[in-house]
Amino acid sequence: MAPHHTNTDVIIVGGGAAGFFTAINLAEQRPDLSITILERGKDVLQKVRISGGGRCNVTHAEFDPRPLTGNYPRGEKELLGPFHKFMTGDTIEWFSNHGVELKIEDDGRMFPITDSSQTIIDCFLKLTEKYNIDVQTSQNVASIERGDQWKVVTKTDEFACDHLVVTAGSSPKIWELMKTLNHTIADAVPSLFTFNIVDKAITELAGIALEARVEIPQLKLESQGPLLITHWGFSGPAILKMSAWGAVELNSSGYKFDLVINWLNHLSTDDCYEMLLAKRDDSKKQISNDRLYEIPKRLWSYLVEAAELQDKTWQDCSNQTLKDLSSLLTASVFKIDGKSTFKEEFVTAGGIDLKEVDFRTFASRKQENLYFAGEILNIDAITGGFNFQNAWTGGWMVAQAIAQS
Repeated sequence: MAPHHTNTDVIIVGGGAAGFFTAINLAEQRPDLSITILERGKDVLQKVRISGGGRCNVTHAEFDPRPLTGNYPRGEKELLGPFHKFMTGDTIEWFSNHGVELKIEDDGRMFPITDSSQTIIDCFLKLTEKYNIDVQTSQNVASIERGDQWKVVTKTDEFACDHLVVTAGSSPKIWELMKTLNHTIADAVPSLFTFNIVDKAITELAGIALEARVEIPQLKLESQGPLLITHWGFSGPAILKMSAWGAVELNSSGYKFDLVINWLNHLSTDDCYEMLLAKRDDSKKQISNDRLYEIPKRLWSYLVEAAELQDKTWQDCSNQTLKDLSSLLTASVFKIDGKSTFKEEFVTAGGIDLKEVDFRTFASRKQENLYFAGEILNIDAITGGFNFQNAWTGGWMVAQAIAQS
């Protein structure tokens, strides 16, 4: 069967958050343009559907561009200008204008008030219908060529367009096609993940959460925040943040390294030792019954047993014993062996080299009338709605650029 030929003004490759946001914003400004979204899967907006546990973490309540960029291990510098044009406040207003109200949770994450990602999906689908945007699924792009126009060939069809927007996330196939257009691709490495450990004594403490400071001295990585002990090792914001900032180095290490945990967060080993000396002068209590700070009970028992002090009182301790306990409290060392994907939100670092993109328009510096938005770029963020904010900002900027051209 001969391929079906379609001529259109704008083609968007990738039916995810960035693709839909680009298409809708462009159609609102330029209803005269014909816009086609090509999605290789059977369904569009799949990542939107599963994000935030099916609630869709739309953005994050940080309203100042510079601190907002601090959540992007890759893209921090490049996003500062774009965030001055479209960021969190604009996102909230945009969704509100389109009938979706957002709410802020205690940790700053923002969700639709319905707590359902379907609300976002329905909003986008209704708007693509309203503006006659042609959404085509099961369109697996096989080749992209540049002539007088862009030519995009899928398994079944051929499309020609003046402006091509690529929002296909971390699709290896599309990355290969971008290389044929002279673009450099930074290799994909996992970004948001948790740390695995084979120490049964620790994994039996699953469910414990506390504020802690963590570091990987050999890779010069450190982080701080809520730490969660799980059935397979360590998770929580402190670990996820570190996994994002250290994505490339951790990948190179084969995910085998020593993790040092300060269970007392900011207290130094020396200060802890001084405090324990004072405790010895002051207390006849049994150590196992006299928890320091708010260390959770089960964790305190684990630490006291690791120091072999379960039957001792504070007054039984020598200076060396207290030094050892200080080290255990402020610099416990754990051997990490492997990683686990965080929930189903698989984020990768990697994608189009940022030097090859003009961030005033998100246009390619290598090809005319080629634009990128979302995770196809070598931009990724820590968890909390920041990856979506990158998609909204990029999509909005691309729509502006094409509308004005």
